[in-house]
Amino acid sequence: MPDPFTLLNPENSSPIFLIADHASRHIPERYNSLGITDPSLLRRHVAWDIGIEDVTRRMCEKLEATAIFSTFSRLLIDANRYPDDPSSTPYISDGVTVPTNENVSDSERKKRVDRFFKPYHAKVSELLEKKCSLEETPIVISMHSFTPIMNDFERPWHIGVLWDQDDRIALPMLEALRKNPTLVVGDNEPYSAREPLGYTMNEHGTKKDIPHVVVEIRQDLIDTHHGAEHWANLMVDVVRQIQRKMFENKE
Repeated sequence: MPDPFTLLNPENSSPIFLIADHASRHIPERYNSLGITDPSLLRRHVAWDIGIEDVTRRMCEKLEATAIFSTFSRLLIDANRYPDDPSSTPYISDGVTVPTNENVSDSERKKRVDRFFKPYHAKVSELLEKKCSLEETPIVISMHSFTPIMNDFERPWHIGVLWDQDDRIALPMLEALRKNPTLVVGDNEPYSAREPLGYTMNEHGTKKDIPHVVVEIRQDLIDTHHGAEHWANLMVDVVRQIQRKMFENKE
């Protein structure tokens, strides 16, 4: 069976580690699209974070960073939800019904967790251990994208910086982004990193005291290669500013 993740530059010595939990909309054939008969629904944001794999790959190459990408849809099992949370195998997501998820048995949930969720996060942990062994402090950025309209509300933000207890990356990132007068920047918008608590940053960041942040970019800004390139360049500049500040603070 193929791995539930793909990697870029796993062996390099950069302290920067990019994580894309919702990079893929892939659902293995044996799951029969989880009962969803309209293929177009699986191209919507309910199945993945549109555009974020493209942005993250471009950032990774420009920064010579390390990156991990999920290779399974969050409708199958959400890599950023605790497995005992019902939303980790959603039955309804933004109005889209996922028939196979209506009554997921404990044994079926365990199969998905064991096949996709656990190996993915085991690899995240392995890569983080390598980063922590370096001289420079790791910079862990969880990359996501959000839909422009949710519950009939047009979200005004271009980008959101999500954080909970650790402000080491979040505050300098907010400061750098807000210097750009063309951007509407959200501080724990359009979601809060505090409620619900995301699995990836809580388990791999907060609990391990590793500097971390969640970035959310609006999907209509990155759903083309041109848009992805623009935002990758913007984010690369921001990350480099943060890296310089962290290095200066260490001196």
